[in-house]
Amino acid sequence: MESATAFIDENINQPGDWRGKTLAHLRKLIHEADPGIVEERKWVKPSNPAGVPVFSHHGIVCTGETHKQVVKLTFARGASLKDPKKLFNSSLEGNMRRAIDFREGEKIDEAAFKQLIRAAVLANSLAHAQRAVRKK
Repeated sequence: MESATAFIDENINQPGDWRGKTLAHLRKLIHEADPGIVEERKWVKPSNPAGVPVFSHHGIVCTGETHKQVVKLTFARGASLKDPKKLFNSSLEGNMRRAIDFREGEKIDEAAFKQLIRAAVLANSLAHAQRAVRKK
């Protein structure tokens, strides 16, 4: 099993077009927003042998996937995050997740995106701390 970092590198290089470049740029912004982010590979199964690239810190912050028309970042706790710049534009009906679909040529509001990453990390850290208190 290859490392999660190598797996994400492969997901960046495989499309060979704007999607890979966009995912690489988003990955860079994620790590700039929170240097404590850990890259993982989850949900490897026969129906999805490649698995899904995941960025975590005290739990899943977001997944990063390339699709035919979009690069999709799905935030595990997105529904509970404040999104003043209205970055979330997909999966808006759920009770937990929210996603951002990035399309070719779209400009990324880097400051707002980093703030959203930090908010997701904070939400995970608070939930992690609450679980630790309950275990005592």
